[in-house]
This record gives sequence, structure tokens and C-alpha cells, in this order.
Amino acid sequence: MNIAILAPFEETVPPKKYGGTELVVYNVTEELVKRGHQVTLVAAGNGQVSARLVKIFETTVRETPDAADLNFRNAYKYIGLGRVAEFFSQNKFDVIHNNLGWRLLAFEKILGSPVVTTLHGPLDVPYQQKVYGTYRNSNYVSISLSQRRPMPELNYVGNVYNGLDMEKFKFFPEPQDYFAFLGRMSPEKGPVQAIQAAKQAGVNLIMAAKVDSVDKAYFEKEVQPLIDGKQIKFIGEVDHAGKLELLGGARALLGLIQWEEPFGLFFTESMACGTPVIAMNRGSVPELIKDGVTGYICNTQEEAVAAIAKVRSLDRKTSYEHVLKNFSAVKMAEDYITAYKKVIGT
Repeated sequence: MNIAILAPFEETVPPKKYGGTELVVYNVTEELVKRGHQVTLVAAGNGQVSARLVKIFETTVRETPDAADLNFRNAYKYIGLGRVAEFFSQNKFDVIHNNLGWRLLAFEKILGSPVVTTLHGPLDVPYQQKVYGTYRNSNYVSISLSQRRPMPELNYVGNVYNGLDMEKFKFFPEPQDYFAFLGRMSPEKGPVQAIQAAKQAGVNLIMAAKVDSVDKAYFEKEVQPLIDGKQIKFIGEVDHAGKLELLGGARALLGLIQWEEPFGLFFTESMACGTPVIAMNRGSVPELIKDGVTGYICNTQEEAVAAIAKVRSLDRKTSYEHVLKNFSAVKMAEDYITAYKKVIGT
């Protein structure tokens, strides 16, 4: 197939450090190329991919001097969207795989190629419900079944779990004496709850996270005062090697999320290192984690503290094998191919 994949403009593909959607886009792009498909990646910045790269912008949103200005970021996206629409209207593909979200939907009828849109975010946001409701007959792929709950009426052509390139992960059989937090320093990711649980349980916590401009005030007011540099350490944003070192050495990942997480790539990344996950029972968590096997699913902070005490009993190899079977990039690419074929009728 001749496939175009549209990425967000925030980060390069693959991302240099934090970038969940961009990493997923990279993994599916590489796997499709390996299978002999003709793939064009439409993205921003100087990413390194095996596919043909069409750069909408020379730099990403994050790399621009005005990245902290939300108005600028929105303007940047719409300028990019215009360039994307022009490119797709002049170049035909068997299928366009849209990872930019709702913004492309208004142009779908004039692009000249069928479009499949992966829903990377939650569907309980009112303005997004208005948009997706308007375009309910477009072709959508969910990244978890729980993601569909607010809008079951959309035209879902598949459910495809985000996949990891397992060749870039390794199994860590023996953890060190600390727990880990990984993600963004935003309220929904639960950094304060992770710190509180670690302090209640009397364990060490190492936190690696991106502090986005929109989360800077929250981090400085709510999180930073709880970091003492001893029991609770913050090491900033890490690259892939740093991520493996952090996750692989941890007894468990504390993912005490405070929102309906549509997927949670950091959960599978942790288990891919053999490190179980202690998470709140929100969003896709029950679809990703086997309670009492690859981690613990908790309904309260007290349950999370109790889970910290018993996580040593879990078999780390089981966590690794769980991801290898269910959340690999290989399986993700196969599932996307099935969705593409459904849309183009082959």
C-alpha cells in the first residue's frame, strides 16, 4: 500500500526525549516500511525515519522561541494544517493515517484519499465532542476500548493498542531500591500522589518528567516543594537510554493517574523492562495491566501504599512477556494494516 502518515507538529519523529504520540507514529512507520509498504511521513522538524519524510516545518513547535505562547502554538498548528491540506490534495495515497486529531477532519472531503484518524486523546472534552460528533462518520481508530465510552457512536474501524519496538527494550531481572515516576509534570499524571504514596510507604522515588510551559506553575507550586533530593529525587526529562535505566532499575512504576488515561505508553514501557506498575483504576489501566500479575490496580491512595509493600512478590519476567505478546510495534502495525484495508475495501 501507498500510505501517508501525518504526525503532530510538537516534537520530531522519533521524539528526542518525551513524546508519546510521536514515538507511536515512529514505531508504526518503521514497521510498515519493514513490511514493504510505501510510506510517506508528514511531520515537523528533522526526524530520522526509514520512510520518505515530508517536512511541513523545518522546526517543531517545541523548538521555536515562542513555544510557551499558547496563541502562537495554535497559530503554528493552523499554518501547518494549511500546508498539510495542500500537500494531500496534490498527492494521492491509498490511505492517509491522521495522528493530528480533529483539525484535519474539516478538510477530509477535499483531500482525495481516504483518511483514518487515530484518537490519541480523551473523548470527554466538550469542544472535541462537538467536533467529533459533527464528523462521526469519519473513520476512527481507538487506542483502548475505554477511550470509546464517552462517544460510542463514532465510526470505529479498529481498536489498536500503542506498540513498542521491543528490540529497543531489555529485561531487567534485578531492581534497585527505589520506585519510579515517568511522564509529564501535570496534575492528571499524579506526581503529587506518587510522592505522597512513596512517603507514606517509606520508599525512595526517582522522578523523570517533562515540565511543559503549561504545567510550569503547577510544578513549581505543588510538586517542587515536595522534592527533597534525598527520598524524592527529580532528574528532569530523559532520553530513551535514560528511560530504560530509570524504569529497569525500579521496583515498580507509580502511575497514580488522576484522569481517564486513553492508553498510557509509560505503563507498557515500564513492563517492557520487567518492572511492574502500580496504577489507579482509571481509563485504560484494566486493559493494560494484569492486576496481581504485572502490577496492581488501585482504587484508593491507601491501596497504592499497600501495593508498594507487596510488589516484590511479582514475577518481573511475566511483565516483560505480557508486553511482548500484546503491546509490540509488530502487533500494532498488523492491526493498523487491518484497519486500512477495511477502509479502502481490500
